[in-house]
Amino acid sequence: MDMDKLVARINELARKSKTVGLTPAEQTERADLRAKYLSVFKSNFKQQLDSIKYVEDEESDTKPLH
Repeated sequence: MDMDKLVARINELARKSKTVGLTPAEQTERADLRAKYLSVFKSNFKQQLDSIKYVEDEESDTKPLH
C-alpha cells in the first residue's frame, strides 16, 4: 500500500472513530496502519538524513593540507 492510500485509510478510520466509533477489527487495522505509516516515515527520513553532505566535509576534501 502506498503512502497516499495508507494516509487516506487512516484518515477514514479517524473520521469514523469520531462519529460512530470503530469495531475491534477496525481498531486493530488502525493500529497496524499507524505502525506501518511510522515505519515508512522513519525509513524515508533516515534516507534523507543519510544523503546529507556537510559543507565542512567537502571543503576539507578539496583544500590542500599544510
